[in-house]
Amino acid sequence: MVQERTLPVFQATSAKISKAEGLMLYEDMILGRFFEDKCAEMYYRGKMFGFVHLYNGQEAVSTGVIRALRQGEDFVCSTYRDHVHALSAGVPAREVLAELFGKETGCSKGRGGSMHMFSAEHKLLGGFAFIGEGIPVALGAAYQSKYRRHAMRDKSADQVSVSFFGDGTTNNGQFFECLNMAALWKLPMIFVVENNKWAIGMAHERASSQTEIYRKAAVFGMPGVEVDGMDVLAVRAAAQTAIARARAGEGPTLIECLTYRFRGHSLADPDELRSKAEKEAWQARDPIKKFEAYLLEQNLANQEELKDIERRIQAVVDDAVKFAEESPEPNPDELYRYIFAED
Repeated sequence: MVQERTLPVFQATSAKISKAEGLMLYEDMILGRFFEDKCAEMYYRGKMFGFVHLYNGQEAVSTGVIRALRQGEDFVCSTYRDHVHALSAGVPAREVLAELFGKETGCSKGRGGSMHMFSAEHKLLGGFAFIGEGIPVALGAAYQSKYRRHAMRDKSADQVSVSFFGDGTTNNGQFFECLNMAALWKLPMIFVVENNKWAIGMAHERASSQTEIYRKAAVFGMPGVEVDGMDVLAVRAAAQTAIARARAGEGPTLIECLTYRFRGHSLADPDELRSKAEKEAWQARDPIKKFEAYLLEQNLANQEELKDIERRIQAVVDDAVKFAEESPEPNPDELYRYIFAED
């Protein structure tokens, strides 16, 4: 039997965040959680169709990484579990939910649905249904940043590219090929593994000969870091270090975030393969509750301030539902629009 990996407890005294930063991080995680809970409700009420994969439990990863980037400048590439990545990147909740409803006002004009969120404005390069698809896309974005900076002498081209993917993807060819290319060319890229222990119904320990994914980075001569993916400050600290390296021209970093999804693989998954004890153990480490306790202990917030954030975010989510319901369906006459680039 493979032993569960343990991580040192993140020391609150080592965290260097202001009250404004703390409240921003909390608000972003609350938005992700409340939004996904509303998605589950809407799905079971028949408001959205197809496969819907929720992010509950993994909020510290999205918030910790994406909110350390320059919003609207740095690139983010997601997976089929992409709603919360889109929200953290700044895509309005209205546009994300409208996309889930298949409406014209969605961020992908109702053509993408749950697994294909995209926003050029927010540098969200897409959600991808097949595992590993997004990594080469993120690599291309990182390559163009370096090409513009060094070949075209554009000193403003210091954008960083981040690719998110799960533990199951790290056994696929795109992962290894892109790690090699990124390291070879010292591209400004960050590979973020959201290791939630399960690739659909396959336990991670049964699928990989090297279960400590961050160690795979050493083969390509790049730093590999393992962090507690249920601790937003630990993730943020690792992300900030990797971002600084990338902007300085020092190349890519692989960050493995040990996390857990609180719901099944998708909303169609009865979630019968994972044991009750395993789920309860991870739910006891809820990243939002953990960060809430930290904010209170460090006097960075009081209960009323946190409740005010929750009320405000609930209003944002409720407004997104109303907007999505009232938005128009895509025009059938434009069925073939958006297939090719328009002049």
